[in-house]
Amino acid sequence: MKLTLTSVYRPHCFPTLLNSSSFISLCRPFCTSALSSVPTGVKPQVPLFLRPPIYSTKLCDLKKWHDWAKGLAFSVGSTFLHSDNGPDSSLLCRELKWLMEDAVVGHHSLGVKDDGRVEMRVDMEELYCLWRQRILERRPFQYVVGCEHWRDFVLSVQEGVLIPRPETELVVDFVSGVVSENEDLKKGAWADLGTGSGALAIGIGGVLASGGGRVIATDLSPVAVAVAAYNVQRYCLQDNIELREGSWFEPLKDMEGRLAGLVSNPPYIPSKDISGLQAEVGRHEPRVSLDGGIDGMDALLHLCDGAALMLKPGGFFAFETNGKQQCRALVDYMENNRSGSFCNLEIRADFAGIQRFVIGFHQ
Repeated sequence: MKLTLTSVYRPHCFPTLLNSSSFISLCRPFCTSALSSVPTGVKPQVPLFLRPPIYSTKLCDLKKWHDWAKGLAFSVGSTFLHSDNGPDSSLLCRELKWLMEDAVVGHHSLGVKDDGRVEMRVDMEELYCLWRQRILERRPFQYVVGCEHWRDFVLSVQEGVLIPRPETELVVDFVSGVVSENEDLKKGAWADLGTGSGALAIGIGGVLASGGGRVIATDLSPVAVAVAAYNVQRYCLQDNIELREGSWFEPLKDMEGRLAGLVSNPPYIPSKDISGLQAEVGRHEPRVSLDGGIDGMDALLHLCDGAALMLKPGGFFAFETNGKQQCRALVDYMENNRSGSFCNLEIRADFAGIQRFVIGFHQ
């Protein structure tokens, strides 16, 4: 499977594409006092739509930039699409519209000549730079604007942090279904390993909040921990989610045999396939979040071994994989190498019908 970003901002993934005013209303933090501190030395970047409008420019200059940016997008044609399943001109033009909505305050008709000034969240020099990076360097659009839409959240993302994909949202649905039938699991401690932006931890933290459960989210990257903490604080889930820096189970030594649940979207791309990924992914997203070793199974097998030790009896797990072959290999490993540790193993499909997840329970 080729991991791509092309579909992440497509309308069919997000049925309602919001205008700038409704977009900001939806994305405003539930708790505006929660952003004062992040428990790491790394300072996360502020998403473009949350920056204060401290810049201004003439409307005619903005129109000049827009014409230039649109021309650059049209020049791509289907070149990227044919080379590595990248974005075509049509998608790039939609991204240009979204960039305008994030960067410019209010609505302006670029077809009208007007020397009036426009409030901006970024100056014109940076706006030119951002669009050059998008087209010429194939920098992911999510990194350009500093955020990604995921479930009901708008999550901060930046270089060094994997951009969450729509299919991973299903893990939250699996957890929601399990805890709705088991109050003990809803009250327990869960772990999200390799949390990245904190997407899974935040989604599951919201599900567990009413039952008193909590999530411990771990990541090896201090950048990821900082960004995840920023996102957790934006949605006021500090009481439900704890961030710990470290590799996989290392920060969880105090939780051995006590976890009610365990989820992860680990690196699962075989090393030999990394060079063939879409440029937005292979060139820019952290390799440590993508490369799963020779067959892509290194982290997945490590997670299986750890789950056998960390989950309490009856504890639930859900792991995302590269597809059908890895799902079956993972189930075989659990049944043969970890016989007696797990039960009720299932393979679940993603939105496209691809076998993507392995779920089950600890004996």
